[in-house]
Amino acid sequence: MVGLPVYKLRTIARGRRRFCALLGIAAAAALTACAGNNSSFLSDTPPQQAEQPPAAATTLGEGQVRVALILPLSAQGNAGVAALSMKNASEMAIAEFKNPNIQLLVKDDGGTPQGAQAAAQQAITEGAEIIIGPLFAEAVRAVGGVARQRGIPVIAFSTDVSVATRGVYLLSFLPETDVKRIVDYAVSRGKRSFAALMPDSAYGAVVEAAFQQEVSRRGGRIVALEKYPLDPGKMAEPARRVAQAASKVDSIFIPDGADAVPQVVQALTAAGVNLKRVQLLGTGLWDDPRIFSTAALDGGWYAAPESTGFRSFSGRYRARYNQEPVRTATLAYDAVALVAALVKTQGPQRFSEQVLTTSSGFAGIDGVFRFHADGTNERGLAVLRVAPGGGQPVSPAPKSFAPGT
Repeated sequence: MVGLPVYKLRTIARGRRRFCALLGIAAAAALTACAGNNSSFLSDTPPQQAEQPPAAATTLGEGQVRVALILPLSAQGNAGVAALSMKNASEMAIAEFKNPNIQLLVKDDGGTPQGAQAAAQQAITEGAEIIIGPLFAEAVRAVGGVARQRGIPVIAFSTDVSVATRGVYLLSFLPETDVKRIVDYAVSRGKRSFAALMPDSAYGAVVEAAFQQEVSRRGGRIVALEKYPLDPGKMAEPARRVAQAASKVDSIFIPDGADAVPQVVQALTAAGVNLKRVQLLGTGLWDDPRIFSTAALDGGWYAAPESTGFRSFSGRYRARYNQEPVRTATLAYDAVALVAALVKTQGPQRFSEQVLTTSSGFAGIDGVFRFHADGTNERGLAVLRVAPGGGQPVSPAPKSFAPGT
């Protein structure tokens, strides 16, 4: 049965009121995103790995429906940190769902495509009906190849939409969604002429394509678009070129994180841009205390999930594990809780394409989301205003998707 109203699944976990906000069916900056800040773009390039054996396989839960969880648990650096936090979040979802009828087969891919492929093959041999993970794009591609041969769906965490395809669904924070939301909001508030300063990086390339598409779709125009190198000392020239067009624009889009954005606005000011006259725009990478403490960014708008769900999740995670979760831990929690809910409510068709791509979507910790048939996702994001105390919502995230959209 597809399209159950939100409240039906909320009754499943009545003991956790904040968890009840999860899962109603009705619903590449570098690895800094893994380090616990609110960055929404996770690099799809795994770090170089030293030779080491994979972590021992484990299981979580005692249910009958087997579900694979593939993560780079033995990877070095932030990748391994993220993987452990996501594993913990998966365990927490099972506990808060009151021991659902699933068993997670936890597999370590070592941060490599070869490891991911082997993990998927082993999990499917052991009876996995669906795969959660892996984290990096090439690992997702490898797992998808194995899973498609057996008709096994995959819910993965890469932000690279090129690995999304029928049956391989991305539950990540996609930068394209941030861009669409902030452009839509800016246009709705009368903004029509845009300039942009973007990092010359993989993330910048993704955002540039989305920005050009969305501005055109909404009838706006891009007066100037410049890229700056990763070297912060070389921002002056692209900022000067944007400044030359500043009198013709009403918004300047700076889709980068807190390591760069304060320096970008400093360069714009030095080039003569009056930041009080233009509206500054950003993505979810702006959801960072260093952005909020930069006075020149006060009043800037950015798109991101509302923070209430993550704050509640973080408090429960700290109480359970005595440490902070990485920002992407909610993705693993939502994936496991979604699978648990589908097992409980959807019968033999629980992991079918029809169920997973229901247009009404799901409600997760970070708000409503839904999968498209091509494997990409859509999220309901808020627009927030930069303020010294943190992001202040100026346009709330939708609580549901409009019927037929």
